[in-house]
Amino acid sequence: MPHVTSSWHFDPQETYVPVSHEGAIVGFCKLNYAKHITHQLNQLERVQKALHQACYELTARTGGSPERVDEMVQRYLDTANRPLAGTAMIAAMLRERQQDLDLNPDEFAKFCDSYRLSIPELRAIYDGDEIESYQLAPLARILGTTIDHVIAAWKGE
Repeated sequence: MPHVTSSWHFDPQETYVPVSHEGAIVGFCKLNYAKHITHQLNQLERVQKALHQACYELTARTGGSPERVDEMVQRYLDTANRPLAGTAMIAAMLRERQQDLDLNPDEFAKFCDSYRLSIPELRAIYDGDEIESYQLAPLARILGTTIDHVIAAWKGE
């Protein structure tokens, strides 16, 4: 008879440490996860403060209104978000693929050209020009996925 395990179980030997934010406990994690999570959150906080400070200084140097700092911070954060659809989404996927393959821009352009996406066509995609239907098959091969997946990403599905 095969061994059947219960859906629910506990390990009394397992230890969890509290994770707190500004003095309030917000959860419990294993020690190695708690260290990683708190380090990442503290780094995020530092980066957000640095972005705010940079926007404040930029505004002060250009004679802008200090009230517009938060608006500027939000504008920069919005431009840093990954696009959700269209040519910009495909361009982001191509950049990720280049990183995955560990190729410099020239090597990646030649790689794309070998899959029948010419260097001018690649530049046009990066510039935000509309993708043509005949480019979908080469893009799918370059990205290592199906045409349907490329179309879904392009449409934002």
